Amino acid sequence: MPDSPDGGAGDREGIDALAARLGRRFGDEALLLRALAHRSWCAETEGARSNERLEFLGDAVLGLVVTDHLFRTYPDLPEGELAKVRASLVNSEALAEVASELDLGAALLLGKGEAASGGREKPSILADAMEAVIGAVYIDGGWDAAAALVMNLLASRIEEAAAGPGGQDYKTRLQELSARRFEQLPKYDVRDDGPDHAKRFYATVFVNGRRFGEGEGRSKKQAEQAAARAAWIDLQHFDRAPPAAPAAVPSDEEVVAVLTVGDVEVDDGPDDPD
Repeated sequence: MPDSPDGGAGDREGIDALAARLGRRFGDEALLLRALAHRSWCAETEGARSNERLEFLGDAVLGLVVTDHLFRTYPDLPEGELAKVRASLVNSEALAEVASELDLGAALLLGKGEAASGGREKPSILADAMEAVIGAVYIDGGWDAAAALVMNLLASRIEEAAAGPGGQDYKTRLQELSARRFEQLPKYDVRDDGPDHAKRFYATVFVNGRRFGEGEGRSKKQAEQAAARAAWIDLQHFDRAPPAAPAAVPSDEEVVAVLTVGDVEVDDGPDDPD
């Protein structure tokens, strides 16, 4: 495989590392190279073909894998809800997040101008390349290999999207619950830790001024979803809004005297002033 023209990222080492993260040894390594070849690189590399045809194929393979899995796994979801779940998974935003988690951007073959302008982090380029990689795996290994890759990348997202009524994700469900009960929206606090290629995100969600859930994941969205799920489950046990803050501890003068008469405790209230 040739080195990328921007010198470093996207070279043989980066592409081999991506193949390892994908968990696949390609029979035809040129397919993975083509899947990572942005048109800006092709414009600077004579005879090179871009990833656009593989992207076209990968989009179709991705949609069918997800549709087949949803149809077989969730027999009680009606057609309209199946379509909603699929739409929440097969879209540019979700694919760009998956690509970021794989650090696919580091292996992209970009032209010098595109690389200099931050192309490795552009969601549209990442989403397109992710589809192209799926297409490359399908050509190289067939349906089973492509389906295994898609499910490995999207299984947790599919479960989250199909978990509840309407196939909604937990952030949406928590938002609706919070708005209905407390007339306000949840607030998230997110922090990250670790190097860029292995970063973990940690989220805390506050509802009505109170911390209700925590979660972590390989992306900000995953961490927020995990926190939202914990909060949504916890809130099912509350019939009314929880207090925004714990009650104050009474002072010594406010402590209620209790007289014990047999087995019955009688509250005789505070002492009368002198």
